[in-house]
Amino acid sequence: MAQISTDIPARLDRLPWARWHWLVLIGLGTVWILDGLEVTIVGVIGPRITDPSSGLGLTDSEVGIAAGVYVAGACLGALFFGHLTDRFGRKKLFLVTLAVYLAATVATAFSHDAWYFYLCRFFTGAGIGGEYAAINSAIDELIPARVRGTVDLVVNGSFWLGTALGALIAIPALDTSLLPADLGWRLLFGLGAVLGVAILLVRRTVPESPRWLFIHGRGEEAEEIVRDIETKVREESGKTLEPAHGEIRINQRTHTPLTEVAATLLRRYPKRTTVGLSLFIGQAFLYNSIFFTYALVLSTFFKVPDGSTPWYLVPIAIGNFLGPVLLGRFFDTIGRRTMIAGSYVLSGLLLLGTAALFDAQVLTPVTLTACWMVVFFFASAGASSAYLTVSEIFPMETRALAIALFYAVGTGLGGIIGPVLFGRLVESGVVGNVVVGYLIGAVLMMAAGLVQWFMGVEAARRSLEDIAAPLSAEQHQMV
Repeated sequence: MAQISTDIPARLDRLPWARWHWLVLIGLGTVWILDGLEVTIVGVIGPRITDPSSGLGLTDSEVGIAAGVYVAGACLGALFFGHLTDRFGRKKLFLVTLAVYLAATVATAFSHDAWYFYLCRFFTGAGIGGEYAAINSAIDELIPARVRGTVDLVVNGSFWLGTALGALIAIPALDTSLLPADLGWRLLFGLGAVLGVAILLVRRTVPESPRWLFIHGRGEEAEEIVRDIETKVREESGKTLEPAHGEIRINQRTHTPLTEVAATLLRRYPKRTTVGLSLFIGQAFLYNSIFFTYALVLSTFFKVPDGSTPWYLVPIAIGNFLGPVLLGRFFDTIGRRTMIAGSYVLSGLLLLGTAALFDAQVLTPVTLTACWMVVFFFASAGASSAYLTVSEIFPMETRALAIALFYAVGTGLGGIIGPVLFGRLVESGVVGNVVVGYLIGAVLMMAAGLVQWFMGVEAARRSLEDIAAPLSAEQHQMV
């Protein structure tokens, strides 16, 4: 392949914010709304699908297993589609992964047996997991460096818009006076498919990442896309674009061998790899454990009726969304190291306090929900920054697979073990058992925050190529 010099990264980073950037966010970032919807639906229907009249009749433990199967699918899907994303491009894969999600979530609505429900949840998770790798890499490669932290946190935080939407729509859908017990929960999965089709139509207009194109021998196509973006941004913003400063010299390649990816993560950037794993494991255990089983906690320990549990998820979702939205800009101004470490440690300390109150049995459903709102206001900002971190700190050629790998390993350890463990802890009906689960989550979050503080990379407002030069860059340096 040829050797080229290009200023495409500098040209993309110096663009003023315009309507075109909003198109990228709507077309790509809204996938987190779908994921939030999926997680919430399974959480709120947990008590319903354990009812024999639902047409499924799972046990509490089987609900936890279904959550684990979904996460397992997401982990394997992330790895499979993440590798393909780095090899064949961002756009092809973020269309394919959304199609997989649509087919699987529609199929879920027709579940009558546990094994079929598990199978559908696995492929739904696979589609969503693949989305994480393709979408995070594409967004970060298209968004200007100066606002990358703010945008990424808001995008990842939009997961909670899906959570709130799922909880609100679940209220009438699970009301047996309006819909039969075996129909309402099925319609909820159809809602995800409707939203997915709408997102697919918008997503088709989002271009391939020019950064991916110029590395993979398609420099002319990359130039054409960037010129088109510059024209649109100039027209939409009414501003004269500043000259771009800084070129990078690239030895173009067709693909990056997996052995080179492994060497990059383990030998070239071992500290960064440790940081990424710590952040993902901590947030995955916390979120997957609590949210997949919160409806069961309410119904088991507080005798909240099945149809009322969604009301308690809405305020928690709001707290989770407000955290990244209100704190996101500080990740670009104060910096990554301080904000990521602070949000992880503080949420862990707040979780310890919540566990103590729950153990003392002084909480009501309302006050427990209020505690979770405060905990997750900070935890959500931290969790969102985990995706931002691994997307920034590794070279272009490994970005999608790195996101997939950290998501898969972190979520596999925290997201599969967590829901299954919590399902059994809740099923025991013993308050102390659930408290132990909360304590594990708190310790993992605080430990991840400390790892970030001592080993994290300050990436705020820096070009992706400056944080981690592409493997194909001459001498791995900016020119």
